[in-house]
Amino acid sequence: MDRKPNTLTRRQLLKATGLVAAGAGLAGLARPAEATSPAPSPNRRRVLRIGHLTDMHIRPTGRGPAGLVACLEHVQSLAEPPDVLFNGGDAIMSALGADKDSTRAQWETWHKIMNENLELPMIHCIGNHDVWGWQRSRAGTTGDEPLYGKVWVKQELELESGYYSFDRAGWHFTVLDSVRERGGGAYQPLLEDDQIEWLKADLDSVPAETPILILSHVPVISVTPYFFYDNIVENYQFRVAGALMHQDVHRLRDLFANYPNIKVCLSGHVHLVDRVDYNGITYLCNGAVSGSWWHGRHKDCEPGYAIVDLYDDGSFEREYIEYEWDVGK
Repeated sequence: MDRKPNTLTRRQLLKATGLVAAGAGLAGLARPAEATSPAPSPNRRRVLRIGHLTDMHIRPTGRGPAGLVACLEHVQSLAEPPDVLFNGGDAIMSALGADKDSTRAQWETWHKIMNENLELPMIHCIGNHDVWGWQRSRAGTTGDEPLYGKVWVKQELELESGYYSFDRAGWHFTVLDSVRERGGGAYQPLLEDDQIEWLKADLDSVPAETPILILSHVPVISVTPYFFYDNIVENYQFRVAGALMHQDVHRLRDLFANYPNIKVCLSGHVHLVDRVDYNGITYLCNGAVSGSWWHGRHKDCEPGYAIVDLYDDGSFEREYIEYEWDVGK
C-alpha cells in the first residue's frame, strides 16, 4: 500500500534517537501529566517523546517571531527534550485571505525562525490557516493559480500529500488533512472520500498489536468548542460552530471502532486544552503555542505546548507546558 510519506521528515526522524538539546531545563508551568486509562503496565518502557507544537500563527510583524523562538528554546532545553516535534498546523498566521506577497512573507519568516532555531526533526500537519486563497475576494485569487489551496503549504513543508503515515519506535502514526474547501471562502473540517478510503487501507495495514497515534489539526472529538465562544445557547439549544470540530465525527467514530489499537488522537485548532476518553480512544486537544494569537492567554489556556510520552505497551502520558516569554503590551 502506498502510504504517501513525507520522505524528508522520515529521514530526519530516523536520526532522532540520541538527540540531546544543549543547556539545562528551563523554568515553565506544567499541568500534571495525564496517563492512559486503565493503568499501564508497571514494567513499561518509554520508546518515544513527542513535543506537540500547534497553532504557531507566525507572520513577520508582531510578537509571534520572538514568542516562537522562546518556545523552541524552551522545549529543546528541557531536562529530557523530545525526540521529535509535531507541528499541529496553522504554522503561519493565515494565508486563507492573504495575497501572494503576504503569504510569501509569512512563510519566509517561518523558515527563517526554523532554520536558525530548530534542532529537532519535525513532523508536519496542515492547518486551515496554512491554505492559500480559499477566501478568493480577499486574497485576489481565482482558484486557477498553480499554488492555490494546499499546493503552496505542501511545497513549503515538503509534503507529498496532506495525509500520510509512518512507523516509529513500535508505534504507527497517521497524519490527517482535516480541512476541505467549502463555497464562499469557508473551510469545512472533514475528510474527503478518497482520504477516508486511504485511511481505511492504512489502518488495515497495521498489525493488531501495534498501537496507533492519529494527528489532525482540527479535533475529531473535543469539548473545547463549547468554550471557544461565550454565547452558544439559544432557545435552550447549544449552537457550536461547525468549524471547530470534525463534522464527520460520527463517520470517524464508527471507523475507529474497528481498530482497538488506536490509542490516542492529537489535535489543536481551538487554542484550548482538553482530554476526552470515548469508546476506548483518548482525544487530546493541546492548546496553542500562540495562545490568543500572540496576545497572551486565550480563555482558560496560556500559550504552551504538549509533551506526549509513548510507551512500549501502547500507553502514553500527556503534559501541557506553559513556556515563559514577554507577551508585551
